[in-house]
Amino acid sequence: MIRITSQPFGQTAAGEAVTCWTMQNDAGMTVRALDHGCTVQCIVVPDRDGRLIDVALGYDDIAGYETGSCWFGAFVGRYANRIKNASFTLNGRTYTLAKNDGNNHLHGEYSHMRFDAAAEDGALVFRRDSPAGEEGYPGALRITVAYRLTEDNALIMDYRAVTDADTVVNFTNHTYFNLSGAAGTDILGHRLVLAASRFTEVGAETLPTGRILPVDGTVLDFRREKAIGADIFSDDGQLRLCRGYDHNYILDKAPGLAEVGAAYCPESGVELRFSTTQPGVQLYTGNYVDGDTAPCGKGGVRYPRCGGFCLESQHYPCSPNYPQFPSTVLRPGEEYHETTVYRFGVR
Repeated sequence: MIRITSQPFGQTAAGEAVTCWTMQNDAGMTVRALDHGCTVQCIVVPDRDGRLIDVALGYDDIAGYETGSCWFGAFVGRYANRIKNASFTLNGRTYTLAKNDGNNHLHGEYSHMRFDAAAEDGALVFRRDSPAGEEGYPGALRITVAYRLTEDNALIMDYRAVTDADTVVNFTNHTYFNLSGAAGTDILGHRLVLAASRFTEVGAETLPTGRILPVDGTVLDFRREKAIGADIFSDDGQLRLCRGYDHNYILDKAPGLAEVGAAYCPESGVELRFSTTQPGVQLYTGNYVDGDTAPCGKGGVRYPRCGGFCLESQHYPCSPNYPQFPSTVLRPGEEYHETTVYRFGVR
């Protein structure tokens, strides 16, 4: 049986109370999430020896989530990833967004906003109404985020949204995984496979150039399982630009929910299998985690470069500025609905 409980998690600097919600199954898997940004604070799973280990990076208090710069565990929106020059044109009108990544817009601020939370039908459900004009986006957006834990150790993330005016929407989750459970270590020895034969090329400021390139014959090819660190320090232009992997992979899948990848830690035996309805996934290898603006992570640990990896299911970065990319426009009368599943087991 899935048990869902809640407890206080302190107050923000503005004095707003934060609640931590806990989901636990009979197999011992535990997921904790905050109503501050729908943030996944920890994921505890059994390793191959039956020990329970935390495989998600994060902070022990709300101050970390307010001051940190790495988006640990965050629900991301209104638009995941980067939008060049913090602007886009929709229906002939140009919208200017908040510049929070140099001259560009990155992710948005939902990760720092409070959501209403409740346990509903065995799931943890977060809701928020995002007003028109928030961060410069058109359309009032009604958002529902549902996290569901299953008895077979799967964490299901389900996103829905409706709008009262044409807008763009692209949600994701920014959990960093370290499947060893050993905070302070890197993930370079983790092994990864992704069903993706193409990626969107990045240029300056890790912005997409608009070109879609094959992974074949490049260090970005994960179609066969290999160590994340096998090529990460190679003299490759794409990796030099990002200080590692920070690329949107175009998934080889039909529409609908499909398994598209897996990661495995040889030390712990923990395996993470990854499914999504989304057309892409951003592989990020924690290239700047060592520069986090929070003092430390959980347990007082200072996370190193490549201390965790992210599989951020998404539409492509900067899609509103590249008509050749799949559209992220949401119109009144339509529903945005995407699902991602992280399933844990052992080899």
